[in-house]
Amino acid sequence: MSDAIRAETVYIGEEKIQAYQARPLDPGPFPGVVVIHHLPGYDEATKEMVRRFAVNGYSAICPNLYWRQAPGASPDDASAFVRGQGGVADEQIITDVATAAAALRGLDNANGKVGVIGHCSGGRQALLVSTAVDLDAAVDCYGAFALEAPPVGSGLNAVPIQDRLGDVRCPVLGLFGDDDKYPAPDEVARLAGLLEEHGKSFEHHSYEGAGHAFFSVDRPSYRPLAAVDGWQRVFAFFGRHLGA
Repeated sequence: MSDAIRAETVYIGEEKIQAYQARPLDPGPFPGVVVIHHLPGYDEATKEMVRRFAVNGYSAICPNLYWRQAPGASPDDASAFVRGQGGVADEQIITDVATAAAALRGLDNANGKVGVIGHCSGGRQALLVSTAVDLDAAVDCYGAFALEAPPVGSGLNAVPIQDRLGDVRCPVLGLFGDDDKYPAPDEVARLAGLLEEHGKSFEHHSYEGAGHAFFSVDRPSYRPLAAVDGWQRVFAFFGRHLGA
């Protein structure tokens, strides 16, 4: 298989949502992955993740969840503006991810299967959309505020989604840090218990010595051993459920 990929900004769906897409150029067929960006926005670190999936045999796309509120703004400015508004509404997230999944399934070298992955706020949103969008696999990387509301003063309007967990439609992988506070280990344990009660498939692993954002290579929180193992688990999980 050729290692050639094509990476570019695209506009998807009837609303022409701005998104960053990377895809293998071979005829395939290839599975798809929707990458949900973290709270800091539609940034270069997230786009690098999109390209990483492409070079590993996935068509991947990251919709810009802030494009309506701050068109043309830098990731930092867009994130600050959206955070000042309390974040993006859950139903809008669901709509945008569904649009992105449809765009992946519509590619000429698609195998029809699509997963979703998100980090930080995107981890919560990956779990959220798995309750409302027909997906084949979901990865929640240290998703904050799935079961507990944000702390007072954070400015975020995220609401717990535990009442939706019975509607999860696909297997879920969760990757967390033992030193994280959002979510803390006890919240992760509660999440696992609730998903088990609902009969959902939930593989999860928590890393000793890692806190929030341990995948982020450009932050002091980066933990190489946890991140390397985490990526191996992500690709093994998607490989099983998406047919890569």
